[in-house]
Amino acid sequence: MADTVTNELLRERLKAMQANLSDIANDLSDFKANMRGLKGHMAPFMRTGVARGGPIASIQAKIDRIERRLELAEG
Repeated sequence: MADTVTNELLRERLKAMQANLSDIANDLSDFKANMRGLKGHMAPFMRTGVARGGPIASIQAKIDRIERRLELAEG
């Protein structure tokens, strides 16, 4: 006995699929909004890190120079 697929059954299934897709679209929209908020909070930290990169690089260059001098003095 084969199951009979009717138009009504197809409509019901398509409506259920449409509802699921709508839920997924809403979840994705919420996720995007959360990501935008997270990016907004992360931006100041990133700017601070970049701003500190210059002085840290300068200090590292000085340390490297001092280490080279010490190695020359020891040799």
